[in-house]
Amino acid sequence: MGSASEAESFLTGYPVLPPPLRRPVVFDQMWRDVTFVHWPVEPSSVAHLFPTGTRPDVFADGRTYVALVPFVMDGIRLGRAPSPRIPWLGSFLETNIRLYSVDDAGRHGVLFRSLETQRLLVVPAARIGLGIPYTWARLSVRREGDVVTYTSRRRMPDRGLRSVLSVRVGGPVTPTPLETWLTARWGAHTKVAGRTVWVPNEHGPWPLRAAEVLDLRDDLLGASGAQPTGEPLRALFSEGVATRFGRPSLVT
Repeated sequence: MGSASEAESFLTGYPVLPPPLRRPVVFDQMWRDVTFVHWPVEPSSVAHLFPTGTRPDVFADGRTYVALVPFVMDGIRLGRAPSPRIPWLGSFLETNIRLYSVDDAGRHGVLFRSLETQRLLVVPAARIGLGIPYTWARLSVRREGDVVTYTSRRRMPDRGLRSVLSVRVGGPVTPTPLETWLTARWGAHTKVAGRTVWVPNEHGPWPLRAAEVLDLRDDLLGASGAQPTGEPLRALFSEGVATRFGRPSLVT
């Protein structure tokens, strides 16, 4: 593993803030009550999961990472404010398993292995239109004081996969270089009709808090094809950010 100074220098030139989003804004939304749990992964073990023109993004320690990320999706609008919110979507829960990707243009993003959602109509739209592997699930989130508990049970496909994550939210933290690298991600790589596509987004810096994992029982990571090689990193919690998505573009 690299030293702290090597990790710091690794971020030199890295896009810690989002590059200008190519207009027009396609839609915007809020991500709220977000928890990040990350594990290290050997890059060669997941390289086959990445679409053409992309590869695992590797940090200064020589590893890539896989993450479990449950959150609340809220306030989706076509275009950007002050356009009206899409009324039938409202506020709903999602849980994703994601890897970290980079392409030959140097765009650092995420690659979703699964994305659980409460909204059935989102599943075919996202799968067909963006190639993102959404699945329909029963999800809930409960907050009691400083303890937040997320639960998920897959309805389709692969019915029955479950995830339970409970964290105790602590005080604000300054992210480490690795945590900055993992959370400063300005798009997703995906595959649509045999072509690799970049879906860009932008948002402000995450307001991060420490999170202690109290309970973690999860089937989604095991079904993702990514095998962790070590213990999870410090968990992180955020009250959320407002985010905007731009027009997708072809990678290959």
